[in-house]
Order: sequence, then structure tokens, then C-alpha cells
Amino acid sequence: MHELSVTQSILDISLEYARNNQAKQIVAIQLQIGEITDFDDEWIQRYFDFVSKGTMAEGAKLRITRIPAKLQCQSCSFVFPLDRATWESQCPSCRSKDTQLISGKEFRVEALEVN
Repeated sequence: MHELSVTQSILDISLEYARNNQAKQIVAIQLQIGEITDFDDEWIQRYFDFVSKGTMAEGAKLRITRIPAKLQCQSCSFVFPLDRATWESQCPSCRSKDTQLISGKEFRVEALEVN
């Protein structure tokens, strides 16, 4: 259910930006969402359709790009993809387990398409 509060935030950010730039209508919103977030694309659009009724964003399509999850080794600085099948976080370069997630949990409004 947390998609509802997140989609309200998407709407608020988009409306503020559109108003500040004298837009008449928001046609589409480009989002970047990390692949290991638990947000479902379909539900985000459904909730957005609900919260945007009666606003200049009504009918806008959400275009979602998923950002891959990557880890960086704190020992050797090697960057590598997170294997979501095993959730293995050991560095394939130096075998250290001292790694940090550097992408994959993002959630941001990247761009708006307006009229």
C-alpha cells in the first residue's frame, strides 16, 4: 500500500515543477526506480491514475526505467552487479565481503513531458 503515498509524492513533485514552468498539462512522467525496490510498476500507474484525477496530470503515463542493483567493493573498489538469484555480495575480484550497495534502490522523477 505504500505505493499510494509514493505516487502522491510523484504527483506533488510533478505538479509543482509543471506549474513553475507554466505547463498546461503533464503528458508523461519519466521515473527511475531501482530494481530491488518492492514497487510494482502496474500498481504505481493505477495509484497515480487515482490521485491525479482532476489535476493537470490526469491521464499522464508513467514511463519507468529500472536501475540495476550494483555493489562496490570497499577493499578494491570493483563495481559489480548484484546477483538477485543468490543475493551474493562477495566481490568477484578480490573475494572481500566488505561491499556496499551503490545502485538499485533509487526512486526519482527524472523528467516530465508537458504541453
